[in-house]
Amino acid sequence: MESLQQRLELIDRHVARCKTALASETKASPVFVAVFAELERKLSKLKGVANGEARVAREHLVETEQAADSMKIAAAADPGLSPAAVELATTAHDSLCMLKHEWTG
Repeated sequence: MESLQQRLELIDRHVARCKTALASETKASPVFVAVFAELERKLSKLKGVANGEARVAREHLVETEQAADSMKIAAAADPGLSPAAVELATTAHDSLCMLKHEWTG
């Protein structure tokens, strides 16, 4: 099984791929862009506390996963996003859901 650090690095890569795709999505709605930025902020906070107190880390993981839920829904509802960008958003979301499900912290 991968370490927590490895899992967070994988999630980072998924989010980075989504961000790269978003940079070329000229018709992405401002709402989706804002929701995605919030996910990035929450993920950054999670990485900062992930190896600390278990309760605090779990709370941040839940908040980050909720931001990912919002991002996935916003991506699916945004007619300006390409199917590939929506798929990347879904992959980033799903990787966070798996981490939350498997978290033993």
